[in-house]
Amino acid sequence: MSNWMRRNGVASASLLLFLSQAQAQAIKPDDINNAVIVPAAADRSTMPAEAPDRDAARHPDPAIVRLQVLLDRAGASPGVIDGFDGENVGKAISAFEAMQDLPVDGRLDQGVADRLSDQRPAIEPYVISKGDVEDLVSSIPKDFAEQAKMGQLGYTSITEKLAERFHMDADLLSELNSQARFEPGETIFVANPGSPKQGLVKRIEAHKRTRQLLAFADDDTLVAAYPATIGSEETPSPSGTQKVKGAARMPPYTYNPKINFRQGGNKKIMTLPGGPNNPVGTVWIDLTKPTYGIHGTPEPSLIDKSGSHGCVRLTNWDAEELAGMVKPGVVVKFLD
Repeated sequence: MSNWMRRNGVASASLLLFLSQAQAQAIKPDDINNAVIVPAAADRSTMPAEAPDRDAARHPDPAIVRLQVLLDRAGASPGVIDGFDGENVGKAISAFEAMQDLPVDGRLDQGVADRLSDQRPAIEPYVISKGDVEDLVSSIPKDFAEQAKMGQLGYTSITEKLAERFHMDADLLSELNSQARFEPGETIFVANPGSPKQGLVKRIEAHKRTRQLLAFADDDTLVAAYPATIGSEETPSPSGTQKVKGAARMPPYTYNPKINFRQGGNKKIMTLPGGPNNPVGTVWIDLTKPTYGIHGTPEPSLIDKSGSHGCVRLTNWDAEELAGMVKPGVVVKFLD
């Protein structure tokens, strides 16, 4: 385990205190771009990891949206940008501190706030293109046998497609554009998480307890960090050291109930077509242990909120970024 993870323990983070406008009405781009992030001293290490209850009385916090965008740009992924505080935000702060050679405690102090300063707007306009409406499917059945009959497991709406492209929760995208029809030629507002990280990753650590994947360069500097779902009690992830064998984009998924798990009444081996709503998402990074890999997901909002079938699950965009920085032979250490 890296030294900064030892010091940080359970990857806790401080209770983030923000100055932002009242949440009584729909969130607006200027609310986010003008939000001020204010450090606080309280600890929130006991916060639950589950997704927040988003009822009608609760809205995304503009300043948390801005914070999530800035962390994402820095390579410290908060997972899905949704405007809600939680453990994934705290873990991203811890990773950013490590990247900046700051004391790692997961707290949003003034040093973190100052180094996250970025003059680029967190939310920018985007014109929907004709290409954005292509390759959509009407729906994705839950049953694998029905999925296997489809030509692709694509996005089911423009909203879902654009939300993933800009690392956003679909609900946040819809609320930010509450009057939009989401049609070609229309201008909407989206997050600007910046370009994918570049470089060459030499070593990966999969931390089971803190549910985070860390990617290191050859000089042992932290290149990127991602919230992750790493196995479950029923189907734990591997232990010890594995290696990357290769990466595949838009891979088909082979369902084999004798090896991994059984879905419903499906007892036969079948192949599901590729696509972002495929069980392994848009990317599969193959590991030397047979049937195990690092991959994407059709449900980005559930990363670190539900178990996997032994593999390491990331958001599609995080898996794609990581796949662009690894080559065969990269070491992957699974740490308890």
